[in-house]
Amino acid sequence: MLSLTIREVSAALREGRISPTELCRKCLNRIKKTQHLNAYITVTEELALKQAREAEARLLRGAPKGPLDGIPFAVKDNFCTENIKTTCASKMLNDYTPPYNATVVQKLFDQGAVLMGKANMDEFAMGAGSTDGAFGPVRNPWSYAAPYRERTGAAPDSDWVVTGGSSGGSAAAVASLSSYLALGSDTGGSTRNPGALCGVVALKPTYGLLSRHGLIPLVNSMDVPGIMTRSVSDAAIVLGILQGQDMRDSTTTPAPSSLTELPEHFDVKNICVGIPKEYHAPGLSEETLVQWSRVADMFERAGARVKQVSLPHTQHSIVCYHVLCHAEVASNMARFDGLEYGHRSEVDSSTEAMYASSRHEGFNDVVRGRILSGNYFLLKQNYDHYFVKAQRVRRLIADDFKRAFSSGVDVLLTPTTLADAARYSDFTQEDNTTRSVQDDVFTQPVNMAGLPAVSVPTALSSRGLPIGLQLIGPALHDNKLLSIAQWIEQRVGFPSISDCGDESGNEAGTANREQTSAV
Repeated sequence: MLSLTIREVSAALREGRISPTELCRKCLNRIKKTQHLNAYITVTEELALKQAREAEARLLRGAPKGPLDGIPFAVKDNFCTENIKTTCASKMLNDYTPPYNATVVQKLFDQGAVLMGKANMDEFAMGAGSTDGAFGPVRNPWSYAAPYRERTGAAPDSDWVVTGGSSGGSAAAVASLSSYLALGSDTGGSTRNPGALCGVVALKPTYGLLSRHGLIPLVNSMDVPGIMTRSVSDAAIVLGILQGQDMRDSTTTPAPSSLTELPEHFDVKNICVGIPKEYHAPGLSEETLVQWSRVADMFERAGARVKQVSLPHTQHSIVCYHVLCHAEVASNMARFDGLEYGHRSEVDSSTEAMYASSRHEGFNDVVRGRILSGNYFLLKQNYDHYFVKAQRVRRLIADDFKRAFSSGVDVLLTPTTLADAARYSDFTQEDNTTRSVQDDVFTQPVNMAGLPAVSVPTALSSRGLPIGLQLIGPALHDNKLLSIAQWIEQRVGFPSISDCGDESGNEAGTANREQTSAV
């Protein structure tokens, strides 16, 4: 039951094959069994059982609220939840309890969804591995699956791999079968990166399609609530519920149309798939390249047009992203001063000393480093040279995408990450900035352009770990993007973690395909 999709488990609930309370208890037991993954910061057991009982009463009356009524879900711990601790995985907000719900959380509650808990993450969403939070690193569920154990001979306690970040807890919650969907945030790839490494579908919607109200900000001009599910059709269901204008967020836009169900048989003959030549980045693994080629081949064989396109300013993208990110971080983190809420130092020799001590004690090295560099970029003598120049480059990057889509390309097909998940012991050898540069290379240009993108798991590597590919679409074409993603999902045969031992035929490492000219 735990490995079913939202659509399947929703049907089971309505048909009475399982009750919401039974389902909730199964998920709570699963959370306890997978506690070693450290996927959750807070488990909301009492609330979950209360919500499940209410859903059960509605189902018995024959009046469910919608397709998510009684469905367990998890929320990244940077979304505000009324009367439930929201920490951003930081000592700074260790005891912060918001008085309201984020809009996207409230919309899920309004549909009868059942909150299992708040998911672990990198502190204030700054990281690419979910290893830098105050509550410890998140472990990738695939570290304990048969393919990885058998192919690498890995030791359970020392050779586990990272989830990616910063929404690693959300990805681990969905991949470990303790939640059917999870909310993450995506500023430079923080939903798609862990989605790819944990073998789940991860959608970053068009900027403004989902409300940011109640999402504790990292980079206001790029932050988007992300959706993680086990299937593309599930992501479409959740998107249909969450999208739309919000009076509390002036950057939201009306939904282009009420999202209908994705077509079961999407015809790709009339679409054009673009392959950005600049995405052949240094460090791209051979196995990821093989999967990229394999899916491009699948499109061509099905009658789609596959052509190489150029996004010439991609090479400047990661530097531009970091300048803008750090500048907005410096501004956003100024509110955590130890006065209104959050950690307050016991140093009280002066107001300035209390400010400085509170921020030094409350933030980790990564957050403090980004605040310092962001304030440097915003100094009067540096503002034009760094911040304004980065904004101009951001416009050029967005224009690259516009040109590609106006040339007849419907979607871009790219890798999501350079390779499969790294071992924690290897991952932590490098500093946070270096890791972010490597892991965000394919994902952050989309955030700067405000476009929709989705990562779809395609195969297991020779190490038995997931490899994902990314589809990028024009703004507000999220529905078409998901239809094409579902077309891929139906054909790649990615195994479920619950039965992956039987799916040894999808190994990227053993494939030796001829690459298409486009890839």
